[in-house]
Amino acid sequence: MLEDRTTAASSPAAWPAAYPLGYAVVDVETTGLARDDRIISAAVYRLDARGEVEDHWYTTVNPERDPGPVWIHGLTHETLRDAPLFQDIAEEFASRLEGRVLVAHNAVFDWQMIAREYARVKLQAPVRQRLCTIALSKELGLPLPNHKLESLAAHFGVVQQRAHHALDDARVLAEAFRPSLRAAAEAGVRLPLLECRPLTEWTDRPVPRQSGGYGGHRPGSWRPARKRPACPYPNPGRYEDGKPLKQGMRVAFSGDTSVERELLEDRATEAGLHVATSLSRLTSLLVTNDPDSGTSKVVKARQYGTPVVDEAAFGQLLGNVEPSDG
Repeated sequence: MLEDRTTAASSPAAWPAAYPLGYAVVDVETTGLARDDRIISAAVYRLDARGEVEDHWYTTVNPERDPGPVWIHGLTHETLRDAPLFQDIAEEFASRLEGRVLVAHNAVFDWQMIAREYARVKLQAPVRQRLCTIALSKELGLPLPNHKLESLAAHFGVVQQRAHHALDDARVLAEAFRPSLRAAAEAGVRLPLLECRPLTEWTDRPVPRQSGGYGGHRPGSWRPARKRPACPYPNPGRYEDGKPLKQGMRVAFSGDTSVERELLEDRATEAGLHVATSLSRLTSLLVTNDPDSGTSKVVKARQYGTPVVDEAAFGQLLGNVEPSDG
């Protein structure tokens, strides 16, 4: 396989020599977004140097806990009861990743979930670099209305059949990544590759199984609004570029996100941040994938000088939130 990919990379047709020799397009569905959440299904499409599909693989995974938002991924406790544990698929999963660049939509999230699963079984995922297709679409200047996978797919005419099913999401992303990769090669764009470092920070706090809610399937995506608990930490002020987030910071969200908004807010809350429903002079940070939009929050952020980051950057910041001084 490596010989074939090397040949493709060195063929007579113009192709950037610095580009990787192969890619593993990955999608994982999970019980949630926190450090103690688990993978419940995973899919990998292996691509050669030019983005052509070599093969694909899919598995469900028993998370040994409540399956989380069933109304999103459709995988119930009953469906996952007889699925293999992560330790049982770790070797096969690793063989699909080894020697390739991990490609995902909002790649920092998929990488962190994968890395923590390997840490739990005292192994390391054989991944050295990752590529986020959100970052690549920005590098290419694609005229997308938002950064959802469905928008990227629609731009390239890729038909999505089962949203939030790992195998179909990985297929859709692989089909959208191929023309993105070729466009980058033709324009001489440097791929936004980031280093993947093994993670060790994970927890396994007991999670009670719920009746209904997470445990029962709900058609559609509607769910009752719920009041979040008050943030127990004082607001330390605004986020400063290049520095970590700190517990107590007030974070607001605006516009579409590739990850379900409520799950993203849950993850921020669990990290000790204050999720704000509106933007004021006290807001520490605004998260938006469209900073040029005219939403009220974006307009106020400009007026107040509130720092703004996109979803992918926010996902990275969530991996290292400093404890509160208060």
